[in-house]
Amino acid sequence: MTTMTAAARSREEVLDAARALVPALRARQAECEALGRLPEATQRAFLEAGFYRILQPRRFGGCELDLVTFFETMALIARGCPSSGWVLALTAGHAHTLAALFPEAAQTWAFGPDGDFRCPFSANGSATCTPTGGGYRLSGQWNYVSGCQHATHYMGLASLADADQRVFVLVPRADFTIVEDWDVLGMRGTGSHRVTVDDVFVPAERVIPQALDEAGSRSAPGRAVHPNPLYAAGRVGSVLWGEMAAVAVGIAQGALDVYEQDLRTKRLAYPPFATRSEVPAFQRHFGRAWALVRGARALLLDIGRDYGMFCQEEVAEGAVFSDLRDSQLRLLEQQVTLQAADAVDLMLQTAGTGSTRSSAPLQRSFRDMTMIRTHHAAQFDRGAEEFGRAHLAGDEGHGTRDE
Repeated sequence: MTTMTAAARSREEVLDAARALVPALRARQAECEALGRLPEATQRAFLEAGFYRILQPRRFGGCELDLVTFFETMALIARGCPSSGWVLALTAGHAHTLAALFPEAAQTWAFGPDGDFRCPFSANGSATCTPTGGGYRLSGQWNYVSGCQHATHYMGLASLADADQRVFVLVPRADFTIVEDWDVLGMRGTGSHRVTVDDVFVPAERVIPQALDEAGSRSAPGRAVHPNPLYAAGRVGSVLWGEMAAVAVGIAQGALDVYEQDLRTKRLAYPPFATRSEVPAFQRHFGRAWALVRGARALLLDIGRDYGMFCQEEVAEGAVFSDLRDSQLRLLEQQVTLQAADAVDLMLQTAGTGSTRSSAPLQRSFRDMTMIRTHHAAQFDRGAEEFGRAHLAGDEGHGTRDE
């Protein structure tokens, strides 16, 4: 596909473009699933709208917008097509990872002269970096790399040879091979295949210590490249978990659109043969589903605002964006995903057998949401235990925001 550039968009332009795409994306859901990747028309629309650049610094051709705008956009796209939203979120989000963590030389190289950067990330695999003159030799493989077929680069977690240390490594598309092995229940249109790298040279500036904890995050070389607190402070985990939560909200919103339409148009097959929307039981089901979806979206946007505030406080006041704060936001993002999934479960259970047909959009929403629930980042009980342990070990929860 020909590379297309996009001027920096405002928040309103980005959101308007996303809203306008929802009907077309909904119409392409079956096509996306059958292809096992984004349709060309969808990818072209994403590039033209600048969606991959939402969290990318303006210096490198991006929009440099906030996390709230990113979450809202990803939810809108997933509302139209869950697989398309997942691919977009799990590639576009990592422009932030590059800008916040990697040194200036790596950013200049990766964003390039036209700012076209589409980069999936995975920690699920086995790869080794072996030091050599001027850099490293990299070999290994990673599983479930969503969006790899549309990528310009790949970012993965690897181990340093003969050292108890893990690193983030960044490679161009030409240096990795895709093994097409994505054959699963849902999210079939994401093309989340295996990626392999075989003895590729990676310059030193494209390999950094993993930055998943407070110490690693604050010492990352990228923190000094951009003045915006979004890049000068903050955490990787909260953004990565948020990608998933935003897609979950969008899936639930899309399912609610379909569910409401069905309730307004389908009649009971038994007396009193009323339209379902007139029946108290279905009114109650809709109200419960609506509240779950609306609550999940409100919490998602609140998380985005808190993330920005925590970054600002670290830069302006020296209030560290701690492991506890990161854990807090990740747990809330898991709560968002849980609520959205519960809403979809409720809708499918009460929509009738017709909604389980292979051509029905509601069953696709259910399958796609089921796949999200298998992700390690969606395991709410694990996140609750981690946060609870950290919170209770501190001084009355210092570092969390409860109000």
